[in-house]
Amino acid sequence: MSHWPATKARRVLAALRRIGWSVKRQSGGSHRVLERAGWPDYVFAFHDEDEIGPRMFSRIAKHTGLTPGDL
Repeated sequence: MSHWPATKARRVLAALRRIGWSVKRQSGGSHRVLERAGWPDYVFAFHDEDEIGPRMFSRIAKHTGLTPGDL
């Protein structure tokens, strides 16, 4: 069982911004390239209303340093 909840992409993006990620550029409505000092750029490819499940959430966390407490 994962300790990650399923949640909307809008909420995940807001949490990423709180921990220091910013949008470097955006292509269309869903693809955003995020940047943070000391980390490689990360492509966040979700519409705001998309539901992100626990498995994808843990993959995002692995690449961005996001923790369950950041939500």
